[in-house]
Amino acid sequence: MSELKTKENDADVYAFIDAYANTEQKKSDSYELIKLMTLVTGEPPRMWGTSIIGFGKYHYKSERSSQEGDWPIIGFSPRKTALSLYVFTGLEEHESMLTDLGKFKKGKACIYVKKLSDIDVTVLEKLMRFTVDFMKRTYGVN
Repeated sequence: MSELKTKENDADVYAFIDAYANTEQKKSDSYELIKLMTLVTGEPPRMWGTSIIGFGKYHYKSERSSQEGDWPIIGFSPRKTALSLYVFTGLEEHESMLTDLGKFKKGKACIYVKKLSDIDVTVLEKLMRFTVDFMKRTYGVN
């Protein structure tokens, strides 16, 4: 079994944003996401790997492979082309929660937005709270 490369570490979240976010808009949006995700989770921001900011964590074991490890409950990354928001379960039955979100693209369990003003942040907060509750129930996180 290969070891996960993306792990929680002690790198400075704010220094990462200042160095990595390629526009002032992404920096500003990143600071807003930190406030919102801290409020929703009650957890401080932590770096995961070299480019993900995560909040809280859970331990998973894949049913399809022998892979297991820790991962943030929710998080984001200010990537070059968009903000990657790790705030969605990816489950088909949760798709309806995205209806009123606004302008975004969706990956399997990730949402991509160009800027926060493209989406309804109230809906984003609701989605995050649902995801946090789901992850806590599913993985027994306190």
